[in-house]
Amino acid sequence: MEPKQPLLISNNNEEHKPTGKIALDPEKAEEGLAQLVMTVIELLRQLVERQAMRRVEGGTLSDEEEEKLGVALMNLEEKMEELKEVFGLDDDDLNIDLGPLGNLL
Repeated sequence: MEPKQPLLISNNNEEHKPTGKIALDPEKAEEGLAQLVMTVIELLRQLVERQAMRRVEGGTLSDEEEEKLGVALMNLEEKMEELKEVFGLDDDDLNIDLGPLGNLL
């Protein structure tokens, strides 16, 4: 497998210091787009999971609703793992460095 090109171009070839420019190599555009889309989906999945946990902990769901929610979240996580495998990504690839703000995930 070829080494992955970073989604964001670095200064002086140092990782984790993005210039804010997206790597636009035509040969790697699909990979960069897949990485970006998967990152956004993973962020949303984590937000939904946190909100679900707040609802469970707050006692606002019935036992049946909690069970359905748990199954749905497990299925979603499983599908994310499948998609990461399809696109050749891992968790680190989805954790984009936002410079002074830190990592996204």
